Order: sequence, then C-alpha cells, then structure tokens
Amino acid sequence: MSGRFEILTTPIDGLRILQRKPIGDSRGYLERLFCMDELQGLVPGKRIEQVNHTLTAGRGTVRGLHFQHPPHAETKFVHCLRGEVFDVAVDLRRGSPTFLHWHAEVLDADNHRTFVIPEGFAHGFQALADECEMLYFHTATYRQEAEGGLNAQDPRLAIRWPLPVAGLSPRDAAHPFIDANFAGVVA
Repeated sequence: MSGRFEILTTPIDGLRILQRKPIGDSRGYLERLFCMDELQGLVPGKRIEQVNHTLTAGRGTVRGLHFQHPPHAETKFVHCLRGEVFDVAVDLRRGSPTFLHWHAEVLDADNHRTFVIPEGFAHGFQALADECEMLYFHTATYRQEAEGGLNAQDPRLAIRWPLPVAGLSPRDAAHPFIDANFAGVVA
C-alpha cells in the first residue's frame, strides 16, 4: 500500500488496478490520479507523454480494441470521470501464458479505480451509461503508423460484453478477426 494508491493485481500478470484513496470532508474531496514518485514501479524508465479525454454519448457503445505496435507501445492509465464503463484489456504478448486472455473492470466516478494497461495489451471499453467521460494517461505518443486493432466481436476472444454491442466506429468495426497466424506482439 502506497500513499494515495493501493496497487491491486488481476488474474493476468502485469495488468493492475489502482485503487485511488481520495481525501475528503463535507466540502468534497481531492483525489490524486497519478504520481510518478508513487507509481514509477509500474512504468520503470517511462513517463507520461500524452493525456487524452473522451466522451462517449450512448450506452452500449464499444470503443476499441486498440494497441500500438513496438517501438511505440504504451502503458495506459485509464480513469472514468463520469458514467460507468466495462473496461477490457486483452493480453497480446507473444509467448505469454495468458496470450489472448482478457480481463475487464467496471470503472465509474464513484469507485475511484484506475485500470493500468501495460505494453502488449489491446484496450477497449463499453459504455454502461450515457455520457461517459474517460481520461487516459499514456507513456507514449500516439503514432498512426504504429496503430493496431482487434475486432471487439471476435469469437476467438469471446468477450462477454454486458450489453449488446452498439455504436462501433467504422474503423473499429473493420478491425480484423484474429487468424491462426497471429503470434502476438513483442512487449
């Protein structure tokens, strides 16, 4: 247990949850979303390079599954600021004992959790409410030429989305299904 965060494990090695510990009183609270001093062990030798904010308007909408190929692979710290999401990470690490396994966490503004998704994972989410706002901290800058994606409805992944999949962007809907030749990415 560290100062403002409790680092929790998941069934997939390297995939973590930060349980943030807000400090509050009758006026509200202050919450630390990131602190390099406390979290350097999760991103050794890296730093936050980019911060993104998204709004997903409709319940059921799925965004993802996205990743970046090395050498532009990234660790993501994913926060839900408003609404509620079913946040998914898929292990794409070549040779991993949990290759193509997925793990999901429900993130919302009230549970004060951050999903820490390391290099070598694809990421996506489904909005469980209307008007979901997400904040992402990335250890690498987005590079279009390094972009990769998996189809969120791939039967080989068999992700159990809580709601019918809706609102896929044309780009996300066009992501291919995994074929027998897919060996993963080097993390």
